[in-house]
Order: sequence, then structure tokens, then C-alpha cells
Amino acid sequence: MTVEITQKHIKKIIQNIEKVMVGKSEVARLCLVALMAEGHVLLEDVPGVGKTMMVKALSKSVNAEFKRIQFTPDLLPSDVLGVSIYNPKEMEFTFRPGPIMGNIILADEINRTSPRTQSALLEAMEEHSVTIDGVTLEMEKPFFVMATQNPIEYEGTYPLPEAQLDRFLLKLEMGYPSEGEEVEMLTLSQKTSPIDELQPVISLEDLRNLQDHVKDVFVEEAMKQYIVELANKTRVDSQVQLGVSPRASIALLKASQALAFMSGRDFVLPDDIQYLVPFVFGHRLILKPEAKYQGIKAGDILETILSNVHVPVKRAVK
Repeated sequence: MTVEITQKHIKKIIQNIEKVMVGKSEVARLCLVALMAEGHVLLEDVPGVGKTMMVKALSKSVNAEFKRIQFTPDLLPSDVLGVSIYNPKEMEFTFRPGPIMGNIILADEINRTSPRTQSALLEAMEEHSVTIDGVTLEMEKPFFVMATQNPIEYEGTYPLPEAQLDRFLLKLEMGYPSEGEEVEMLTLSQKTSPIDELQPVISLEDLRNLQDHVKDVFVEEAMKQYIVELANKTRVDSQVQLGVSPRASIALLKASQALAFMSGRDFVLPDDIQYLVPFVFGHRLILKPEAKYQGIKAGDILETILSNVHVPVKRAVK
């Protein structure tokens, strides 16, 4: 797949999403980074800013099988994974797959269900497989989970444990649109919902090819060392109770490869790594209570770390 074809595909997807999501090109691009890197996204923001619409638009753009799971306090793991039902006529159990068996999965309001049900996603998100009744089923590629949660309401919610937060490649926020963007949204939605008219712009096979090519993006040893140094700094920072794990370093590497690929390059630059650090590391840091009391946020600490770690020399382009 040539650079020209790659750039054409990427541009088509983002432009298609922007038909529905006005002024959210950066969020759309970052969601695409996660999809290309075969990772998952946690979208955290207040209700009504378009979290669900973003997932649907991305799914329709790549012609993927979309499944939605509405998380509630009474949801069971079998409601997510599927269940074996006895068929008296055939005198055997028949497995009925749950909504997790799709290409792009919307885990809506994931923090509203119990930890037991939240944990049902862990194997699927990390291993791209699920084990039910002792049988392991592989997920069809691509497999992409985009979870949403509301940071405002706390009653009846279960905060995601660190082990599950670590499974998300990126954590993003939508934010409110500007006045001009909101007026444009009203115009688009005046008669019908624009999502209903959205058409695929690439095939699922094209997407699989893009994901395979991302893995071939070259990463110099200096870049790998840079990622490790950034991760280590979070582990020794006096304001951090728990720094990022090695899984976070791997996530940053894969996300950087995807961003470089989407930018038309076959190698990673320090700029790719620096841009992605807040989105990859931010939700993985656990700050000390005294730092929280002082109003310090994970982004502030990461900004300081980025400014203090030596940036490797950029690779010379031949």
C-alpha cells in the first residue's frame, strides 16, 4: 500500500466523520490512531457532547460491524460475552454470542456496571479473545472497544480499576463545541440525523491492511530509549504514587507508529511521542493525595517530565 493511498484513506475517514462531528477532527484522528494501533479508547466527558456519535461515525466510515453494550448495574458478564443455552430438541448446548462479538464495540457508560461485569472485558481487550465454558473464541479483526463514561455523576457508578484503565490505549475528552460549530450542528440536525446518511469510505479489508502496515513503521533504538526514560520518570516523581507500567510504554510505541503512519512516514519522530504522551500516560498515573489537594493534575506532571527529558536527535531523512 503506497503512501498516497494511505493518506487518501486516512483523509477520507476523517472527512467522513466530520460530516457528523463538527470541529472534532483531532478527537477523530486520535480515535483512528487507536484503531490503527489495534488499541482501545476511553472517552470521558459530560453527556450530550457526541461520544456515542463519534463511535457510530467511525464504525460506519470503515464499514465495520457495530455493537453497543449499555452498561447498567444489573448487567451480567454473560450479557456481554454470550451464554450457552440448552436445546432440548438437539439435546445439546448452543452458544449464543454476546454483543462483544463485533468489530467496533461501544461500551456505553462503562462505569455504571459492577466490577465483575467490567472485568469481563479485560481478556477481550488485551488478548482479542474470550473464554466461555472453557472454550476460547478469537475475536474477528479488527476488534476495537470505545468506552464512554460520565465524570460528573458518581451515585450508582463504579470507578474503573487501574488494571482496566491500563487496557485503554488512549483516554480522550470531547469538550464543548464553539458557538459557530454548535450552530452548524443545529443546521445539520434540523431535518434528519446526519449519521443516518453516512456511508462507508473504505472497506474492512482496507482497514486490516492499514493495521498490518502500521506494524512495519520503523522505530529507532533512541526512540525506544526515549519512551522508556519518559515512563521511568513517572515512576520516580515525588508527586506520583504509581507511575505507568511497561504496558504503557508498549502502548506509546504502538500509538506513535500509528501516528507516524497516518502522517505519511515510515519512521517515528520524537514529535509523535511527545504529542501522544498525555493521551497514553495521563489516565495511567495515580497521584499522591497531597498532590491532588494542591490541584495538581496528571497533565501538569507529564508536561514537566517532557520538558526535562532529553529529546533524541531526529532521524535524518534520506
